[in-house]
Amino acid sequence: MPEPAAKKIILGITGGIAAYKSLSLIRLFKKAGHEVQVVVTKNALQFVTPLTLETLSQNTVYSDSFIRNEPYSVAHISHADWADVVVIAPATANIIGKFANGIADDALSTLLLAMKKPVFLAPAMNVNMYENEAVQRNIAQLKKQGCHIIEPATGDLACGISAKGRMEEPERIFEIVTQFFSQKKKWNGKKAVVTAGPTYEPIDPVRFIGNHSSGLMGFALAEKLAEQGAEVTLITGTTALYATNQAIQRVDVVTAKEMLTQTLHYSKNADLIIMAAAVADYTPKTFASEKIKKKNSDLELILEKTTDILLELGKRKQKKQCLVGFALETENEIENAKQKLQQKNADFIVLNSLKNSGAGFKCATNQVTIFAQNGAIFEGKCKAKTEVAEEILEFIFEQW
Repeated sequence: MPEPAAKKIILGITGGIAAYKSLSLIRLFKKAGHEVQVVVTKNALQFVTPLTLETLSQNTVYSDSFIRNEPYSVAHISHADWADVVVIAPATANIIGKFANGIADDALSTLLLAMKKPVFLAPAMNVNMYENEAVQRNIAQLKKQGCHIIEPATGDLACGISAKGRMEEPERIFEIVTQFFSQKKKWNGKKAVVTAGPTYEPIDPVRFIGNHSSGLMGFALAEKLAEQGAEVTLITGTTALYATNQAIQRVDVVTAKEMLTQTLHYSKNADLIIMAAAVADYTPKTFASEKIKKKNSDLELILEKTTDILLELGKRKQKKQCLVGFALETENEIENAKQKLQQKNADFIVLNSLKNSGAGFKCATNQVTIFAQNGAIFEGKCKAKTEVAEEILEFIFEQW
């Protein structure tokens, strides 16, 4: 694997005995030709000295949010803009908890909230602390936000026992970060449009027709595409999710009509279009401007069909474009997916079945079968949606 180009690395060091290992990590990054800016918590300086850190990194150590002896700048913002990546090693339970919950009360935690580049954390703590429910919940939240967690190793801990919680060795951390930047950017220079989430079709000012889509699959695809070099426009229905990669342009919509308008607009210049959104097939024919009052009789709604966005994209598809549709089926899955592939003039159809355990709406996992226009088929296993996104993009890249 080729060596990555020189990167600007912020190394965050927190107050744990493993802080001494960070000195070796600085040397590894510097030897590989990378620039290193060290940011420490005050407790970290109980274990390593500023002079040592500055000698190894050849940069002033940043430990205070309020620097008065430098030219004016908002330090945490300028450092966040400067860096290509942040590596926190060791990452204590304290900094993990702060980052996961949006707390910014020192130089390092403030920097992390301003950071839109990749973040790697190497936890280091006592096994009981590491296994604590709150710590595991915070780690899970950071993973959801797109952070890279370098799992701690099992070995001798400062408390005198051998268990999980020991910070991964500097050589391994260096290898993981280096491999991340050495990955081939398969979609570099490509423009992609990804739709995600549900649409809400209003009945009156307080009610709507919707579905259970969380948007996880579409967001995972958008993140992976951006990670692999694509310029991504993510058009999403109402969801609690948010994109972490700054290369993603987010466009929020509510209704199927809004999804249609924005998708047709942004797809004109796109190389790849992935329709992962769960767009409503029907919408109320009329909208009540005031809340419909409850009556003794039944309420009847007249629904009309929404415009089939995938079909419209298929009609307008240009030679250079790749169009990917999704099909969620409950019966005759394969036949319906193949029919959709042809009728919609798509290049690929990604099928998921609600009959498969761990697949579909509101799940962190998914299981897909992909049908290509050239006849190729991919059958995946049930995996995390982030891994499924990688499989989908890999198959598209190979077959397109």
